[in-house]
Amino acid sequence: MRRSVVLAAALAGVTTLFTAACSAPGGADASNGGKEVKVALITSTSGPLASYGEQYLQGFEAGLDHATDGTGEVEGIRIRVLKDDDGGDPAKGVSLAKQRIGQGVPVIAGSAASGVATQIAAVAGQNKTLYISGPAATDALTGVNRYTFRSGRQTYQDVMTAKGILGDSPGKKVVVLAQDNAFGQANAEAVAAVLGTDGTKVTSVLAPPSATDLTPVARKVRAAGPDMVFVAWAGDTAQAMWSTLDQQGVLDAATVVTGLDSRASYPVFGKAREKVTLLAHYVPEATRTAQAQHMRTYFGKKKWQEDLFTPDGFNAAQMVVEAVRAGGAKGDTDAMVKALEGFTFTGVKGKNTVRAGDHALLQPTFQAKFTTAGSPEVSRTFQPEQVAPVEKKIG
Repeated sequence: MRRSVVLAAALAGVTTLFTAACSAPGGADASNGGKEVKVALITSTSGPLASYGEQYLQGFEAGLDHATDGTGEVEGIRIRVLKDDDGGDPAKGVSLAKQRIGQGVPVIAGSAASGVATQIAAVAGQNKTLYISGPAATDALTGVNRYTFRSGRQTYQDVMTAKGILGDSPGKKVVVLAQDNAFGQANAEAVAAVLGTDGTKVTSVLAPPSATDLTPVARKVRAAGPDMVFVAWAGDTAQAMWSTLDQQGVLDAATVVTGLDSRASYPVFGKAREKVTLLAHYVPEATRTAQAQHMRTYFGKKKWQEDLFTPDGFNAAQMVVEAVRAGGAKGDTDAMVKALEGFTFTGVKGKNTVRAGDHALLQPTFQAKFTTAGSPEVSRTFQPEQVAPVEKKIG
């Protein structure tokens, strides 16, 4: 049986600072007595992973429209959105966060880059500022402090999805193929923690991020004699990686597991597509919730196309509205935190629950496969409790 799945990274960030009140036309006015709460969205809008940031921002805009019935207001309070580009640079992300906090902004959301998100989370905790991270997948954000929440999935949920796809694997060999960077190392650790039980042996082959000749890496994977290969790869060498795995017979010799990435990545698999089973944070156009329908109507008017991280932005907007409803015009962040802990809501993907104990976002995930037309389709849905990460204690 041949199955192949590519784990996508939600790492991103970029350059250039810009601000805009995109929640609704204009700023506060007489209609609401001048009451407003500012929300800073710090994420990627340029650079190699800017598409993740764009997906998030578009999803946020649609989510805010849905959660406020098109008014950009909740309880008579206008939500004013300020957009900042972090450049994928943790130092810049921290600088932007501190700048916004210094301006009295009580809520920060976004960050596709795990390295940026973890640094902003620390600043948010120190300054008692609500932080709702974006597509950043690092498990380190869950439970890091009482002011940090997440609007997307985390690596542990990806791996739990893979475990559901693979089923019982006692006595089998699992090889993690990843790049030797923070994202790849985190995936290797997560796979070992989740799959490395019941006699399953998990080893890793970590490739230098700058490597262009991947034949030695593919041969090393094949030589390990794996029953399963878990691939966590991002960046410009993905197409070469899949081609090399196919050429070296890895895709025919083992079950290969990897996560679905953005639409632009679909052609990357090439001929390997038919041998791939996908674990998916989200499959565009596959869900039918009222929120998904609203998003599609909104996107249709904007001539936008939903993608992998669109739901993260939509979720973030729903969470921001709930937080502002509780925190009021004064932006009481402690009240916001209390309101979000245990918050259950239906998003684009389905039912979401903010786990009160550590602020993990429990959510559905999917198993998917490519159709002959080259688009992914859902073959199985995993409920939130099936892929829930181990609960942590808030730091």
